[in-house]
Amino acid sequence: MSAPTDAPTAALQRATIARVAVPSPLNQLFDYRLPDRCAVEPGMRVTVPFGRSTRTGVVVDCRRDSELAPERLKPIHAVLDETPVLPAELLGFVLWASRYYHHPPGEALATALPVLLRQGAPARPQQQSVLRQTAAGATVELSELARRAPRQAELLALLRQAGGQLTADGLGGLRASAKALAEKGWLQIEQRPAYGFVPAEAALQPPPRLNSHQAQACAAVRERAGFACHLLDGVTGSGKTEVYLELVADAVDAGRQALVLVPEIGLTPQLIRRFSRRFRVPIVALHSGLSDRERLNAWLAARDGLAAIVIGTRSAIFTPLARPGLIVVDEEHDLSFKQQDGFRYNARDLAVVRASRLGIPVVLGSATPSLESLANVERGRYHHLRLPQRAGAAGMPAIQLLDIRSKPLHAGLSDPLLARMREHLDRGGQALVFLNRRGYAPVVMCHDCAWTGTCNRCDARLTFHRHDRRLRCHHCGHERPLPPACPSCGNGELFPLGQGTERLEQELAARFPEHGIVRIDRDSTRRKGAMSRLLESAQRGEGRILVGTQMLAKGHHLPEISLVAIVDADQGLFGTDFRSIERLAQQVIQVAGRAGRAERPGEVIIQTHYPDHPLLHTLLRDGYAALARQLLDERRQMALPPYAALALLRAESPTAEPPLVFLEEARQQAEALAPDGVELMGPVPAPMERRAGRFRAQLLLQAARRQNLQRLLERWVDRLAQLRSGRRVRWSLDVDPMEML
Repeated sequence: MSAPTDAPTAALQRATIARVAVPSPLNQLFDYRLPDRCAVEPGMRVTVPFGRSTRTGVVVDCRRDSELAPERLKPIHAVLDETPVLPAELLGFVLWASRYYHHPPGEALATALPVLLRQGAPARPQQQSVLRQTAAGATVELSELARRAPRQAELLALLRQAGGQLTADGLGGLRASAKALAEKGWLQIEQRPAYGFVPAEAALQPPPRLNSHQAQACAAVRERAGFACHLLDGVTGSGKTEVYLELVADAVDAGRQALVLVPEIGLTPQLIRRFSRRFRVPIVALHSGLSDRERLNAWLAARDGLAAIVIGTRSAIFTPLARPGLIVVDEEHDLSFKQQDGFRYNARDLAVVRASRLGIPVVLGSATPSLESLANVERGRYHHLRLPQRAGAAGMPAIQLLDIRSKPLHAGLSDPLLARMREHLDRGGQALVFLNRRGYAPVVMCHDCAWTGTCNRCDARLTFHRHDRRLRCHHCGHERPLPPACPSCGNGELFPLGQGTERLEQELAARFPEHGIVRIDRDSTRRKGAMSRLLESAQRGEGRILVGTQMLAKGHHLPEISLVAIVDADQGLFGTDFRSIERLAQQVIQVAGRAGRAERPGEVIIQTHYPDHPLLHTLLRDGYAALARQLLDERRQMALPPYAALALLRAESPTAEPPLVFLEEARQQAEALAPDGVELMGPVPAPMERRAGRFRAQLLLQAARRQNLQRLLERWVDRLAQLRSGRRVRWSLDVDPMEML
């Protein structure tokens, strides 16, 4: 009897056509002719002719025939991989996401690949030189060698301090000494892959004893085998990270890998330190702060199963895992998990989908869970795990509203607030002053003619940045110097109106000159490593006053902070987006949670002109959970997410008319296809119609059932690509939009 045939392999060997996902705006795959005697599998990269260029694509399927005539098929230029660079699981997952978000598969797969792989680089890690002391080198008397060759003695001493082995990175002038020692047989120079593992801490920290709520949460995850989605709903400071660490330890002990997602790059350093103090296993980080080579090295370490723990931001959801065991999404409510341009995916939602496809647990953690996650708990899809109290002896901070109506303000700071800051600082505490607006002032105005600085490319005012006396648009990046006089009347004096973090810093420095101030916003953290340095300065107590934007509100452990001051809580009370109240509440609770995280009791003061606002009172009196239930009831009655599904079709062009024309034609196409229960709203100009020199408009689709909306989108998107009016605009489809701007 003959041996059984491997059917898939045999089919691939007989294939003569490869279906390739090529990075392009076209929502389709492209057929190419395979070279003779060429073995190609799905997940491999190939270079192919595309129009007048050559591009790197990913093989999605192999077959024997094509809808195109043989003479029309172009040949593949080159096969770049010997084995699939994208494992079958990840390839299928990305293609699923491409279909759900109705984004071209070539661009979706390109998003999932590190930049160097998109450019056709080999899927191999960078090599590094490793110096290893030999047995003969270990017997060398350093003092005697130092008299003849001091640099060689210095290098041998470094090797011995490092336990007999170190990498050649950073040797500088000692490289020649390494070569000389190798010739003497006192050390060996080896080439090894440089996967970019996180350096281990000097000493491991034993895990703390979990409190009863933490232990119950871990037990609840362990008792459900296979896929389950758990919402870890814990107040700020309740020890959610300890639960993550415990569950990651379970995965690592079982020989599995854990993927941990955080919303922003600023949160990765402290989380990496926590993990490197707990585990003696390879850990890699994946975020935009890495070089292209570093990112590829870490990606390959995860794919090849060498990295046991992967910690990364949004795009890390596309990391290949050889032995997946657990996915964690920290601060799951955070808007940063949603990609706002290009491939508009939501990493939090994709984490749940990927865990389901892999058959592993996923944990979503937050002190202020999103209404979408709470609705999934309500429907029985997610398991609700609660941490209702802070870990250790820390108590929840006292929160109070401060009515600033009719009170004098100094750069937005009231006298009662400044007095409370003085009291906390005198007792040795730290104060965090929060304002989610960077720069010095959001507006500059002429006192004589009321001219204000506006952006030439956006429907927005320019923000004044005092440190370099420039006006900047925070929407498109346009900037120009502050004029010496009013550009309109020529003789008016320009006054800054309102306040940003720069102005708060200046005012506080004048009032508290004896205390150091640390400002953390996008401007102060532009340079690599700046965020970590500023936070370390604050943790050492060098800055007794912290001033910052939402970057300070997320997950940072600052144990000496006893007072949190929210300068302006009114920004989100009257927003045009239906999610504005939810986001305001999350922001208030997250910022307030920085206070009183250790032995010092915490206090939170919220300045407002609307102290009687019912939603603020619900939040402060009954907590976030009560407000979330109220908001969910409102969403249900209004048929808004999470009780409805949305898709937003956007269009833009250098002039105002083409986007509206295209969207009107798109609406007519949708009306002909739409099943019952799908409502079309628009087209209308975007809330900020002109941005970066382009006019924008949008068409909103809303459906009570997600299946109906997806059924429409599947047929509609192909028709949109055929509209002639679409050639005059740049358009995009955003499924499950998180911002309506």
